[in-house]
Amino acid sequence: MATGIRDKVAIIGMGCTKFGERWDVGSEELMVEAFEEAIVDAGIERNEIQAAWLGTCFEEASVGKSALPLSLTLRLPRIPVTRVENFCATGTEAFRGACYAVASGAYDIALALGVEKLKDIGYGGLPNWGSGAGALTWQFMPNVTAPGAFAQLATAYAAKHDISINDLKQAMAHVSAKSHANAALNPKAHLRKPVSVDQVMAAPTIAYPLGLFDCCGVSDGAACAIVATPEIAERLGKQNLVSVKALQLALSSGEEMGYNNWDGDHFITTSTCSTKAYEEAGITNPREEISMMEVHDCFSITELVTMEDLHISERGQAPQDVLDGFYDLDGQIPCQPDGGLKCFGHPIGASGLRMLYEMYLQFQGRAGERQLDNLRYGLTHNLGGMPYMNVSAIAIVGRYGE
Repeated sequence: MATGIRDKVAIIGMGCTKFGERWDVGSEELMVEAFEEAIVDAGIERNEIQAAWLGTCFEEASVGKSALPLSLTLRLPRIPVTRVENFCATGTEAFRGACYAVASGAYDIALALGVEKLKDIGYGGLPNWGSGAGALTWQFMPNVTAPGAFAQLATAYAAKHDISINDLKQAMAHVSAKSHANAALNPKAHLRKPVSVDQVMAAPTIAYPLGLFDCCGVSDGAACAIVATPEIAERLGKQNLVSVKALQLALSSGEEMGYNNWDGDHFITTSTCSTKAYEEAGITNPREEISMMEVHDCFSITELVTMEDLHISERGQAPQDVLDGFYDLDGQIPCQPDGGLKCFGHPIGASGLRMLYEMYLQFQGRAGERQLDNLRYGLTHNLGGMPYMNVSAIAIVGRYGE
């Protein structure tokens, strides 16, 4: 009978590049930058890594279709390396592969690395999913932009919960201002300048009701994790072991597009995925037990809706929780303590692992000015695709044995 992954895998080292417009480097240099920090942190030799997973989404713009770029760039010792892609959950998918490999007993030590180089492609936002996406492009997304689709999420949410657009925009503005304040404390964030709620509200409209500061940026970056069994981690002398408590993934079935029982105001996949993750981690009251979160804030409305899909805010109550400071850095459950996608940007293959990097630093007591206290569980969440067709990934970490 399946028992889940709780406490079967520990993170023994992590690394993360500075995110931003990294015109001076390519994907290979970003991979090396993240890997070198991770392997020094892990305190192991390169030849002790037994298998690796590479996450990258737009392979033509980054590294190509195979996993060879990771093996060649890091000079890995002729070990199995697998490239994975799952829209914006790609980084978490790489982590999931490495964790499952260790939990199964197939390997003792495995590596997951996510990378994306987006600034060199000559496109203002994320590029089209491309001809390789087939029906996803020409059937369902021929004239869709990401801001346009998520703007519809905002208006649907306002209509469903009888909230004025102006009141919703106030809550969304607080979401963005909160993330900018956190990123100002983080030297690896892309955007580190604080902004006020008034500045967010006054910004140019991108897709009504979303303004400029409601949208995350585009950046380059990489992040890396090295995982092992807790027993191996302890033999390596690791302290404050950061253990994986849950890993869950949920993909749309097509019902959102094909039937009218979905109101367009939330993400069914995230609601389903989080329920399974809490069960796997042994969490019965997420509002009381989750200590911090990194969620997929591609747009401020996405973060706000996700707070409800994670069963932390009641339906229709996330705007009030946001305005009450519940998710601020000094609130009950800080959300985006590192600045989130809003201020890191979204190099797709790296984002999931970048979120885990922040959880890891926090549990290790190494988060500097944004360090949080009394931590129990940390949650990361990725959302790939559009509101009506998406993939959700959730990871929950905590201290081993607790």
